[in-house]
Amino acid sequence: MLNTLSTISLKSIYIDFKAITKAGLAVSVVFSSIAGFVLGETDFHSFHWLVLLKLAIGGYCMVGASNAFNQVIEKDLDALMDRTKNRPIPAGRMQSNVALTIASLLTIIGIFLLYTINPKTAMFGAISIFLYTSVYTPLKTVTSLSVFVGAFPGAIPFMLGWVAATGNFGIEAGTLFLIQFFWQFPHFWAIGWFLYEDYEKAGFFMLPTGKKDKGTALQVILYTVWLIVASLLPVLGYTGQLYITPIAAIIVFLLGLWMLFYAVRLYQLRTAKAARTLMLVSVSYITLLQLVYIFDKFLR
Repeated sequence: MLNTLSTISLKSIYIDFKAITKAGLAVSVVFSSIAGFVLGETDFHSFHWLVLLKLAIGGYCMVGASNAFNQVIEKDLDALMDRTKNRPIPAGRMQSNVALTIASLLTIIGIFLLYTINPKTAMFGAISIFLYTSVYTPLKTVTSLSVFVGAFPGAIPFMLGWVAATGNFGIEAGTLFLIQFFWQFPHFWAIGWFLYEDYEKAGFFMLPTGKKDKGTALQVILYTVWLIVASLLPVLGYTGQLYITPIAAIIVFLLGLWMLFYAVRLYQLRTAKAARTLMLVSVSYITLLQLVYIFDKFLR
């Protein structure tokens, strides 16, 4: 009986830890960091596996901490929305001070691990947490510009991997940042569109015009175009050590057209279903783009 209760207790702790750190999102963010790290590595035969492990664990801690701080700050608003009311704090399964302790410990562990890689990696990780919790989160109930602010910490992971591998922040890291920065807008505006009514309950301003209208849909298209342009910059030869071949560029361009197609569909239909489809396509897009960059680097 005690073993059963212990198993149930450990399972519930594990489930709540995953929820408070938003494990699914955290893992996808860590994947971006790993992709940036692999792109920054100069020699696959002397690959720095220990550094990669520290980046993955430290990166998860930093993202998990940001999400935990966010849920502490927004606990009352989370209780108002269907998609968040069953999170550990609003559901009453976890006290705010416990979540705050978890977030603080994750921050310390994350910054320490990233600092053992190099100081710049730790600095960008700390900036990411600060912007997400102290600027983006409070602005969500004030202005739709919160998405613009949130795009900065959201764009750091891809670039962070490069900085972890090289110790340098230059044109290469800046280009990776730019790609993921522009990607944030169609991705999160798509989410803001199909969850519009739920966000409205908490008073969150996510869409650029504040409405599910042509103006918002047009901006989704425009930022998707900028995303395509940014993703093709490495083929021009002006982005230092970050370079993709013309074949890879064609694949990346086709991926961009695929995402642009669904952005245009949102403009035409302006439905929750079209927005949800665009969101799913955007997730596939950024993952496939990163894989194309990686395969191109090691196959050429």
